[in-house]
Amino acid sequence: MEYKIKFTPFFENQLKKLKRKDKVLFERLIKKLKELRQNPEHYKPLRNVLKGNRRAQLGPFVLIFDIEGELITVHYVKHHDKAY
Repeated sequence: MEYKIKFTPFFENQLKKLKRKDKVLFERLIKKLKELRQNPEHYKPLRNVLKGNRRAQLGPFVLIFDIEGELITVHYVKHHDKAY
């Protein structure tokens, strides 16, 4: 089953900036989003303040998202040190 992906306005803005400034990370992010549509439950659930969200690793970066039914909402991508 493929899930639908929705981006927050903040993440859409991040995508636009990444496309211009860091094409390598942008390409890795697009690849990860395609993987995410197939099996989002595979990724690690978060705890404490971010409970209900999950994370997907992109090298030193993490993609934070949540799942509601068949909809994945992508919140942001940040460096691991600043994401939590």
